[in-house]
Amino acid sequence: MNINHLFSIAVLSIGLLVQPAYAQELKVKITPEIGSVDVKHNGKTVTIKRNQDKDHKVEDDFAKTSRNCPPFCIQPMSLAPGVETIGEVEMLAYLKKASSGDNSVLVIDSRTPDWVKRGTIPGSINIPWVELNPERGAAPFDIIDILTEQFDVKEQDGLFDYSGAKTLVMFCNGMWCGQSPANIRTLLDYGYPAHKLKWYRGGMQNWSNLGLTTVKPSQKSN
Repeated sequence: MNINHLFSIAVLSIGLLVQPAYAQELKVKITPEIGSVDVKHNGKTVTIKRNQDKDHKVEDDFAKTSRNCPPFCIQPMSLAPGVETIGEVEMLAYLKKASSGDNSVLVIDSRTPDWVKRGTIPGSINIPWVELNPERGAAPFDIIDILTEQFDVKEQDGLFDYSGAKTLVMFCNGMWCGQSPANIRTLLDYGYPAHKLKWYRGGMQNWSNLGLTTVKPSQKSN
């Protein structure tokens, strides 16, 4: 078992369940030990749990098996050396860490707003992938603004100091989506440390398949 899995287990094992009794009542848990996880989203507490309706089906947005490739091509399991690919349990650990006041972690939904309004992962923020993609018109100065103002990168005279940069946990629509991978590759080109970049490959596709809680701009949770 590697250190990242130990990290996930440790974080999720210490005080994550809102109430043990409530967790015991859930028939569809996240893991045998984890029933639900509380995170902060836009200043409000949201409880992430799986849909308890055993007849619940995958949402139509993620029911398609086939999309044109390109652009919707299957992504590799590993994007680049040093960039960790994570699953749902690890994602929950990072969400909980960020929601507990650890400002060194930022969970980013890389999708465009039209997708985000259909539902996103509680505890994430939206930075549309085009805002970090020079090929889609993102200006270098705008990218630098995101690096310095949101990712805590220091910049002086064109040089970047990543010693205090946040750990970024990025996702998009899933294993067929190239938006967060494109952003990760751009950040690597800018010198962002690979070990501070985490990729949730399953994205909203897997999150939906597992019946995990999502939030929309117009409502608290669903």
